[in-house]
Amino acid sequence: MSDETTNETTEEETEPEAQVETPEPEAEAEIPAEPEADTPAEAAQPPAAEPAEAPSQEPGRKRNRKHIPRGERRQRTKPTRERPATRKPIVRLEKPEHERGRRQERRGVVVSDAMDKTIVVKVDTVKAHPRYKNVVRRSVKFHAHDERNQAHVGDLVRIVETRPLSKTKNWRLAEVLEAAK
Repeated sequence: MSDETTNETTEEETEPEAQVETPEPEAEAEIPAEPEADTPAEAAQPPAAEPAEAPSQEPGRKRNRKHIPRGERRQRTKPTRERPATRKPIVRLEKPEHERGRRQERRGVVVSDAMDKTIVVKVDTVKAHPRYKNVVRRSVKFHAHDERNQAHVGDLVRIVETRPLSKTKNWRLAEVLEAAK
């Protein structure tokens, strides 16, 4: 008789397990199936998305990440920024009294003064080559504005960068440092 009571208890224990297993197939049934077509013509046609994906994906090759439609791309959310309790007041600084920027200055020799109110200044630069360390000489010609036509060929002058005065003139004569001999 004691054996029968143990068998009954084991049967009772197994019954709740069977009841636990039954909701799982119901959960699978809750997954929505493909919607059925309303008309027979729609039912005959296969879905358009499946054949388009099959030829594009070859076995052994990854899908190109650049050509994923926007809706299928991974969504990233921005971290929210902490908002301060009080806002900072806008503080306006006074404008500085000095010039807007330091203007470039060059020293060079006047090559030509044939034009009216314009001189051509040749500026030589001497640098050591960064790798080979030998001296490299380069020269650049600048057109400079000479309001009073005071510089002549051979003069050593100082020119200052200025706003564009013409197509080629962005420099102005500051002073004649040494007159030609």
